[in-house]
Amino acid sequence: MTLPIGSSTPALFQTLSLVADPIAFFDRQSVQYGDTFTTRVLGLNSPPVVFLSHPDAIQAVFTTLADAFEFGKVTDVFRPLVGNESLIMQEGARHQRQRQLLMPALHREQLHSQGHLICQLAQKRMIDWNVGETIALRSEMSEISLQVILQVVFGLVPGARYERLKQLLAQLLEAITSPLYSTQFFFPILQQNLGDWSPWGKFLDQMAQIDELIYAEIRDRRSHSLQNRTDILSVLMTARDEQGESMDDQELRDQLMTLLLLGHETTASALTWAFYWLHRNPNCLDRLRQELDEFGENPDPIVLSQAPYLTAVCKEALRIYPIALISQPRKVKRTIEIEGYTYEPGTVLIPSIYLAHRREATYEQADQFKPERFLERKFSAYEYLPFGGGSRSCVGMALSMFEMKLVLATVLSWYEFESTLNREIRPARRGITFVPPDSFQLKVVRDRAIIPELIHNP
Repeated sequence: MTLPIGSSTPALFQTLSLVADPIAFFDRQSVQYGDTFTTRVLGLNSPPVVFLSHPDAIQAVFTTLADAFEFGKVTDVFRPLVGNESLIMQEGARHQRQRQLLMPALHREQLHSQGHLICQLAQKRMIDWNVGETIALRSEMSEISLQVILQVVFGLVPGARYERLKQLLAQLLEAITSPLYSTQFFFPILQQNLGDWSPWGKFLDQMAQIDELIYAEIRDRRSHSLQNRTDILSVLMTARDEQGESMDDQELRDQLMTLLLLGHETTASALTWAFYWLHRNPNCLDRLRQELDEFGENPDPIVLSQAPYLTAVCKEALRIYPIALISQPRKVKRTIEIEGYTYEPGTVLIPSIYLAHRREATYEQADQFKPERFLERKFSAYEYLPFGGGSRSCVGMALSMFEMKLVLATVLSWYEFESTLNREIRPARRGITFVPPDSFQLKVVRDRAIIPELIHNP
């Protein structure tokens, strides 16, 4: 077997280095070994784990040789959270069926009906911001993102069930970003229900309360007409596969939890990075404001979401620090060759989104925030892949981009800010994402908006 070169340090050391600081690990390996390198980062008995960032290699993994891989148990860590019926737990025909059922509900055209609601949710969150106040951007974006999921994805309306589910989900989402709390998902031996006083027992009780509310909402929804409803849950409930079968309650619940857990913190993080980079680059911010001002007050969300520079800003924020550093790992199941290297069964190949986005051969001055690069050329799906690619690309990417553009535009149309930081910052780990540290905040320096009466009296 001819593998790419890589570090000869012990597997345990490599594993700990990756876990401790993945970005620094990737940067070091890339500088030393280039686009493709072999590691041993899956513990003491790690198989070869090869990271890829060259577009040709990524294309081979995503499309040309896609049938040469299996996904195995790489997503098992999420199983207690998203359930057995989640899309990310499926392979083969079952994965294809669920994806076909989900895609129409998450298609760009379907989401357009939710545009005004997304803008209003951002406006309602901003209503209490005042000139001179310092805003914790990540926390605020996280709150808006949760509201979007509850109303756009779950289709809930404010009320007792809504408030209770919001409280429970907020507690769960905050807990799973804690390294200590999240450790139990990686080690099955820790998953022991010893009552409410034990971490796993507390988690199971929390999930049971969440499930009770979600299943109650599904039951209520089934007892009423869904004809005029456009939220994602309602659209999923009416979807049918090729045999005319619909999703059962368990499948619906698991897809909702998947969209929540993979779409909440990630979108909030991407938005926070967009604010950070714009306020580090005043020329970019000025250009975006000029574009947004051309739309006037209360623009059509569909038209707004197609604004060229707004789109470029969001794409560039997702490029320079992508939501996920890697695409889903693939395990080789038959001998293959990619770019002159031979990979035997058992080898794990991982397209690195972060490194693909930092290739100087693809992106000139790759470490610089330059939205205009997306106006000057179109990048392939193997050069720009913030949501992964192939059959395992993120099913919620259209929702994430739509929400990101509308929230960013809405906030910047209402307020002007100045950063409280005068230095460049390093990403901080938060769950599965890497976000600006909490020291990054923005101070409101000007109120630009005529606040609609609708928002004062919803």
